[in-house]
Amino acid sequence: MTLSMYQASVPVFRQMLEALGGVLAKGEAFAAERKIEPAVLLTWRLAPDMFNLTRQVQVASDMAKGGAARLAGIEVPKWEDNEASFADLKARLAKTVDFVGSLKPAQIDGSEEREVTIPLGGKPTAFKGQPYLLKFVLPNLYFHCTTAYALLRAAGVPLGKRDFLGNFQS
Repeated sequence: MTLSMYQASVPVFRQMLEALGGVLAKGEAFAAERKIEPAVLLTWRLAPDMFNLTRQVQVASDMAKGGAARLAGIEVPKWEDNEASFADLKARLAKTVDFVGSLKPAQIDGSEEREVTIPLGGKPTAFKGQPYLLKFVLPNLYFHCTTAYALLRAAGVPLGKRDFLGNFQS
């Protein structure tokens, strides 16, 4: 059986973003239980030159919605990066899951050779659809989801691999 572009993208985007929403819920509960101001966790960084938790979640969302839209050949939804709470971040992830879930296989399948051009380092960079998905979008999505997980785990939130993986059996 062949793996289609839709199968390699939308279900993975949904799984990772839903899992990240669960990770954020645990982070929010941890902050409440320990009476930690949520902003402490939302602005937490692994290193001074890395994005904080809020930005990691925003970029993970952007990777999924941008990747899905570009593969489908439609306009990428533009959302402000104004999330200031765990609830805001979870709502952004839910909105992203809804968007990618609204795309049909026929919109994405066959996009292996679709020309995708994105700005990287201030200049346009062209990809074909399959390498764009497999070598750019998915690694970036995993990186930012992993980093968000690691930030909360480093702060003491009781998370495990199952939290990161989410529902991988559907």
